Amino acid sequence: MRVIGLMSGTSYDAIDAAAADLHLDGPDLVLKPLGTVSEAYGPGLREALAAALPPAATTLAEVCRLDTLVGQAFAAAAVRARRELCAGRAELIASHGQTVFHWTDEGQVRGTLQIGQPAWIAEATGLPVVADFRPRDIAAGGQGAPLVSLVDLLWLRGRPGVPVALNLGGIANLTAPDGTAFDTGPAGALTDAAVRRFTGRAFDADGVMAGRGTVHEPLLRRLLDEPYYARPAPKTTGKELFHEGYLLAVLADYAASPDEDVTLTLTDEDVIATLTRLTARTVADAVRSLGTAGPSRATEVIVSGGGTRNPVLMSMLEEELAGTPLRLSDDLGLPAAAKEAYAFAVLGFLTVHGLPGTDPRSTGARHAGVLGSLTPGRNGFPQIRAGAEQPVRLVLK
Repeated sequence: MRVIGLMSGTSYDAIDAAAADLHLDGPDLVLKPLGTVSEAYGPGLREALAAALPPAATTLAEVCRLDTLVGQAFAAAAVRARRELCAGRAELIASHGQTVFHWTDEGQVRGTLQIGQPAWIAEATGLPVVADFRPRDIAAGGQGAPLVSLVDLLWLRGRPGVPVALNLGGIANLTAPDGTAFDTGPAGALTDAAVRRFTGRAFDADGVMAGRGTVHEPLLRRLLDEPYYARPAPKTTGKELFHEGYLLAVLADYAASPDEDVTLTLTDEDVIATLTRLTARTVADAVRSLGTAGPSRATEVIVSGGGTRNPVLMSMLEEELAGTPLRLSDDLGLPAAAKEAYAFAVLGFLTVHGLPGTDPRSTGARHAGVLGSLTPGRNGFPQIRAGAEQPVRLVLK
């Protein structure tokens, strides 16, 4: 089955589309990557999303408008992927949509909202669409994230040692071979917010600002006091917590501290450098929390996501991981920039085969669940192969 996966993460900068040929071969799910394309949100839509996201207030009218506009943007990305990557031949679209709210209450996820109305995708492509992947896991008592964990488990199975998969988007998340998976904290969320506040630009391209700054250890210690980092897995977070208002409150509280006279000389670049180190430190702490010795200790960290394009962050990660090898997912056959889009192609494939797309060890759900809702294409729903067995390994061809 030829599937197009669509993904826009918590950085909400672009829609990544990945096309794959997928089939089941005994215990293996075989994936042949066909390529990726990326469609940036127009500046007006990106600004409208930013203005509507927490902690900002919004209206149902604006939510409706954004649901339509994001759906149309996803449809355009799907049409392009079908034309450029699949020669016009595809059978299914799997759309993650754009997360705008993830409702957590004292560590329990109560609900989630991804917008990007799939009817626009189905109408533009004529293909059936699987969307709304997260709510089913939450209804079963899970965190609804990180949903790529099952794909990571299948993909890394059979690798020597204890490989850990890490994704650096707006939020960082990891998956370990024993099924442990969770959001470690902010990746680009706080640095992006600071760069927008200080410069008006979207992010710290190539880590230039971080490279010019100096990590301010007292500020870093203050940032590390965030209670989220000490909570046990499974856990998930997002821009509902790590947003510009959060950062400004921390900086204001820090500047008012009578013990920190050096705050008077803290530059914008120092703040960016410190936030970049925060990501590296919290990721490394999370990796270390998987085990300090013996078979549970990570032997390699395989990293993907937009954060891989920041050389300062990657260098800090290498320092913080203290000898644990850091590898790009490209080395194992999945493009770092679009690994999550491929992951949702896999999850869509599993859904239309009636197979679970979660591992309860990763999300904390009571049981594994078949994910998503189906929007029919022009010819209705795809044929579901009866009797398919849950794969145990993802093989790349």
